[in-house]
Amino acid sequence: MTEPKDPRAREVAEALAADPSDGRPLEAWGRAVGASARTLARLFSAETGLAFGQWRERLRMQAAMPMLAGGMTIEAVASRVGYASASSFVAAFHRIVGLTPRQYFPVRPHGQRS
Repeated sequence: MTEPKDPRAREVAEALAADPSDGRPLEAWGRAVGASARTLARLFSAETGLAFGQWRERLRMQAAMPMLAGGMTIEAVASRVGYASASSFVAAFHRIVGLTPRQYFPVRPHGQRS
């Protein structure tokens, strides 16, 4: 995933990579890094090709993948990556990946190898 190069936007990106569940809006991030929300929005768009919300959503999905692959429940993963409910996480996962988490990581009977 493309990371922004500007130090202010990169600081936000690194903080979110460390804690994808951090749901602060751009205004709060701007206060934390010394930039306006508008400046951060422009930086994310120009430097990553994605709006901030889209970038954060993809980061959350990237963080969710190993958890899902490891067998963690959808509910637990949703909470860890910042979604208020499993259904909102599943909807975002489907929108980005094109499949639901269960379709992407089918549950196999215990002991069965793929």
